[in-house]
Amino acid sequence: MESFRIDELARRLLERVPPALRSMQADLESNFRAVLRERLSRLDLVSRDEFEAQSRVLERTRQRLEALEARLAQMEEAGGPANGPAP
Repeated sequence: MESFRIDELARRLLERVPPALRSMQADLESNFRAVLRERLSRLDLVSRDEFEAQSRVLERTRQRLEALEARLAQMEEAGGPANGPAP
């Protein structure tokens, strides 16, 4: 996860800390960041760029599959090689 998002999450957590404990703000903030980074690193996440690249690959694959299905349907209707047993 990007560093600024982790910083934003740490800041939000810090805002929820009772005012009496805010004197330890720097310590808490660095601890929040460390815990968030450690926990998030355990997740099997991909970047937005990788996700979008894989989405494009999936879309192209889906289009090719649909074209092949249409071609197969045409061959079956015409009684082509896909319609009977192999010689």
